[in-house]
Amino acid sequence: MATILIIEDDRILNRGVSFALKKEGYDILSAYTKLEGKQIILNNKIDFLLLDINLPDGNGIELCTEIREKVSFPIVYFTANDTEEDMVKGFESGCDDYIAKPFSVELLKHKISAMLRRNTIVNNNIFEYKDLKIDFDKMAIWIKEKEIALTATEYKLLELLVRNKGKVLTKEMLLEKLWDNSGNFVDENTLSVNIRRLRKKIEFDSKKPEYVVTVFGIGYIFGE
Repeated sequence: MATILIIEDDRILNRGVSFALKKEGYDILSAYTKLEGKQIILNNKIDFLLLDINLPDGNGIELCTEIREKVSFPIVYFTANDTEEDMVKGFESGCDDYIAKPFSVELLKHKISAMLRRNTIVNNNIFEYKDLKIDFDKMAIWIKEKEIALTATEYKLLELLVRNKGKVLTKEMLLEKLWDNSGNFVDENTLSVNIRRLRKKIEFDSKKPEYVVTVFGIGYIFGE
């Protein structure tokens, strides 16, 4: 699940939002100052940043400006200042959206979920999920920064699942897509063999897959 960093000096608000998002399954890191937040960003893999504009040792806009060229994760400001001028400054600094205080936690949850979905595939060429990274242009795959060699069929199978993340692909759909233009036939047994081989290469525990997940009696889905 995604790791969310909350930089908010109001400790009650920080803890409340942390608790609500942990219940959704997110991993949460918290900071209460600009300096603390910057150190966490430098030392951890962050997928989403909730950032207060007014911090004890500076402001969120300054921090966003400093890190934006180095990171690609979504940044959403917490703010009580929602004037047009303030919002323009925020977007110019590189934030992706605002949420005005006081706010609905349910709205925040949906906003985070939607932005994480959109950010999963960057420029439609680089895909990152947990410890898996795929460069579609280079047809290269890494697990924990170690490059993994796949056969052509294994790669095509993984790409089909990734590009349809969140959708169940039936065995029939996969077989149709894996039957290449030269007429090389892939049957259900060959599909099962390639699924097993792919899992051995990319899963931490192939018996409890996190990436290529079986939907019993139907087919497969990528991820949770």
